[in-house]
Amino acid sequence: MAKNLSSHKSGYGNFSHTRGKVGGGGGRTPRDRARRELSQNFLVDRHAVELIVKAADPNGLVLEPGAGEGAITRALAERGARVTAYEIDPLLAGKLSARTRGIAGIRVVRGDFTKSRAPREPFAVVGNIPFSVTAGIVEWCLNAPTLTSATLLTQLEYARKRTGDYGRWSLVTVANWPWFDWELCGRIGRESFRPVPAVDSAILRIRRRPEPLVGDRRAFRELVELGFTGVGGSVRASLRTRYQGVDRALAAAGIAPDTVVGYVHPDQWVAVYHSLHDDA
Repeated sequence: MAKNLSSHKSGYGNFSHTRGKVGGGGGRTPRDRARRELSQNFLVDRHAVELIVKAADPNGLVLEPGAGEGAITRALAERGARVTAYEIDPLLAGKLSARTRGIAGIRVVRGDFTKSRAPREPFAVVGNIPFSVTAGIVEWCLNAPTLTSATLLTQLEYARKRTGDYGRWSLVTVANWPWFDWELCGRIGRESFRPVPAVDSAILRIRRRPEPLVGDRRAFRELVELGFTGVGGSVRASLRTRYQGVDRALAAAGIAPDTVVGYVHPDQWVAVYHSLHDDA
């Protein structure tokens, strides 16, 4: 469940926040068109920035996707982090580079974060990310071997789906659960942005576990992906197409035979995996 956090409006400078394309005609100026093509909005809420940085608890190297004009960038640096700020908009990247030139610990990179290489040293990702490429940024983070955590401002619906806040669990979360914990750390209202977007946002925190809950990533993913195929309409029916001892494994994990896959908690998937593989 989400922590009971909220944001209030207070000027803190702007940084880019992207979302789906706005309906109703093109922009009046080249900058308007660029903002819409890049799905940019701007955060005008100091408290929201404070909530993001508090949830991230940054230290060491931090990569920031979609840095915009640098509100989060500066806040991270003030907390002692070494920040590599990515901004794909050349105008914003140039302005941010000029404004932070004298600030220790900030490096601005003009380019697409999702096409960058992950550092070899441990690092975190913190940012107000584009809604349009949320899935790609999350996938990049999950595949980065040295990532310690990702604290991302995403569309509220996305964060709720990934953290089980609707009472259901997604394939992405379950498949990565043995290696990453997923938490909804607070909501940021749409009124915190200018222009005001159509939906609220939320702080999604993905944190690598100190020790994985299973040893064989490929075997666990195969189990989970089979369960999510929906064959037969239940987890039991799907898993029985390939595995023996499914009824015993489900019972040990506390899963009713007719349970729909979305209602199986990730910890129950881990229990089923161990029951099916450890006793094989």
